[in-house]
Amino acid sequence: MYKILFYLVLTFIVSPAKSQTMNKKELTDYEKHVIHNKGTEAPFTGEYYKHKEKGTYTCKQCGEPLYKSEDKFESGCGWPSFDDEIKGAVKRVPDADGHRTEIVCSSCGGHLGHVFEGERFTDKNTRHCVNSISMNFVPDEETSAIEHKTEKAIFAGGCFWGVEHLLQKEPGVISVESGYIGGEVNNPTYEQVCTGRTGHAEAVEVVFDPKETSYETLTKLFLEIHDPTQEGRQGPDIGSQYRSEIFYTSPEQKEIAEKLISQLKSKGYKVVTQVTPATTFWKAEDYHQDYYANKGTQPYCHSYVKRF
Repeated sequence: MYKILFYLVLTFIVSPAKSQTMNKKELTDYEKHVIHNKGTEAPFTGEYYKHKEKGTYTCKQCGEPLYKSEDKFESGCGWPSFDDEIKGAVKRVPDADGHRTEIVCSSCGGHLGHVFEGERFTDKNTRHCVNSISMNFVPDEETSAIEHKTEKAIFAGGCFWGVEHLLQKEPGVISVESGYIGGEVNNPTYEQVCTGRTGHAEAVEVVFDPKETSYETLTKLFLEIHDPTQEGRQGPDIGSQYRSEIFYTSPEQKEIAEKLISQLKSKGYKVVTQVTPATTFWKAEDYHQDYYANKGTQPYCHSYVKRF
């Protein structure tokens, strides 16, 4: 399969920073040292290292929400640790040292710290090691003023590289992550999923702003950027992991997905796309994220075909 041939062809190119639409806060010299110049505060000294109040941690520079208190845990490393971020809030980039992965605010590019995987501190097996000086904290009772309502959609339509690449271009989409869903193995690896024996599908999790786009718009686009009539495959990629499936997160999403599939069937399309309740979405390995943007090429088995 062509996708397997691409497996080890990895090019790490940092994509352009997200356009900044907010006003940046004036920083102190020390804050600039960490946030602009990628410095590191001394361990065990940060304001939020032992902080346990319920609320939201925001970017010190632009104020955008980054982490929820329920995702904070004690790792003993000397810096605040989180095993998850608010979807679309944190961007991963290769560190200048050539070994670690840096994390920055997706909105303003401010340096936050580094992310590590495989340490087994929590079930998510991820540790965002963040400088306290890079953040502010907003208690739960005050978070309504900073929260941005977003929604999530999960689609599987063959190789996740192509689906991710084409959905990322849609206005209103905040982030798209490639991953695995629908299987029986916790935290599966790419190699395991490729065997076709775990039950997972290669999929993407889309976080979007419902004020700028809708679930119906995104689902229509999904059904037009892959072939929903191909069963157990997509183009040259063959196997159950490449199946066409929509994983809904609410009754409303299920209704919309089934309605759109019925519309296609009424037009003569022999749609095989399954509509299934969403289960745990496992994020794929870092080199699968933003694959085509980093590689500078176009999808080999996904393209837009108008069907609605």
